[in-house]
Amino acid sequence: MSLLNNYFKLQESGTTVRTEVIAGLTTFLTMAYIIFVNPSILGDAGVPKDAVFVATCLAAAIGSLMMGLYANYPIGMAPGMGLNAYFAYAVVLGMGVPWQTALGAVFISGCLFILVSVFGLRAMIVSGIPHSLRTAITVGLGLFLGLIALKSAGIVVASPATMVTAGDLRSAPALMAIIGFLLIVTLDRLRVRGAILIGMMAITVASFFFGGNTFKGIVSAPPSLAPTLMQLDIGGAIGVGILNVVLVFFLVELFDATGTLMGVASRAGLLVDGKMERLNRALLADSAAIVAGSALGTSSTTAYIESAAGVQAGGRTGLTAVVIALLFLACLFISPLAGVVPAYATAPALLFVACLMLRDLGNIEWEETTESIPAAVCAVSIPFTYSIAHGIAFGFITYAVLKLLTGKAREVKPIVWIIAAAFTFKYATIGT
Repeated sequence: MSLLNNYFKLQESGTTVRTEVIAGLTTFLTMAYIIFVNPSILGDAGVPKDAVFVATCLAAAIGSLMMGLYANYPIGMAPGMGLNAYFAYAVVLGMGVPWQTALGAVFISGCLFILVSVFGLRAMIVSGIPHSLRTAITVGLGLFLGLIALKSAGIVVASPATMVTAGDLRSAPALMAIIGFLLIVTLDRLRVRGAILIGMMAITVASFFFGGNTFKGIVSAPPSLAPTLMQLDIGGAIGVGILNVVLVFFLVELFDATGTLMGVASRAGLLVDGKMERLNRALLADSAAIVAGSALGTSSTTAYIESAAGVQAGGRTGLTAVVIALLFLACLFISPLAGVVPAYATAPALLFVACLMLRDLGNIEWEETTESIPAAVCAVSIPFTYSIAHGIAFGFITYAVLKLLTGKAREVKPIVWIIAAAFTFKYATIGT
């Protein structure tokens, strides 16, 4: 206990080992759904599901350990929602990029993160991109996730006449997805810890009775990681095009992780004069976790906003993150349970997360059209083009052009001009 107290500065932070353990368990319960959702999403792109399950648990454990032991923050890490959807549905299925090449792109983006973190450029890049576009990317991701969730549940289906239409809402998958979504929202509103996980498990149980699912057990030895371990194709990722894949991974990871780190630290009262004392350490832990995750065989690892639940339970130090890591390692032995979770059980979780991502819409300055219109273009283009890359590109180009045409070019930071010019050049020379 004395060793833990000295290393994590428990007494100085006003916490105890017991409180940190409870906080770690609380955060874990709120984010454990990723061990079921991530294999399902990446599996749709052809990545071996059993190996993804192991990679997800290991990436979450490694990332959380680094965040706890190196940065000493109570923040859990795991493969990110939205980022996995972009990986599977936009890059692999949408662009026809092999999943090994997509992993190579994740690896490159992680290496770029390490570089900009080491040289202190990450904060400068974030501050250089307007708040409206940062918000729009988050909202666009939410809309994209929502579309994927509704499609997985069979609530939205393809239509030759209208492109999309409502599916058969009387079917068992659609009905169970709707019930699961309402259950998750209700439990979350009642502040039940692990609401998403409980909702997913409830629908999975129901699927044995109404969906023709079959039970395959709960505990077993971990599956082999060999199908995805070190399968990343870095050369192929460079050949596919930095702009289309790597830059989007980089930008989305940039806003997602940095915003989450600052938000959770603020809620925990860990900001000093509005700043994180060990921000650079946290950013390096985040960057290294992305690189490690891509080598293991999963999409980008990031800090989880669900860590706020552990902070609410009293977590204040990295010991909370270490507990989260140990619990993810323990999950390696429940692969049969992860394998029986159907897509319509994970769909409610995706839709719930999607809805939460839309709440930042109110932060956009709607009266200033040179800010709000590019944001709207970005957010709407992501689901309608089924591409986060195109959505971001359209948003940045629209922002730069409108500011230029309205005499507000001086308001635009250099990083925006660079990104807008790069995307414009790409469309002009290569096309979509």
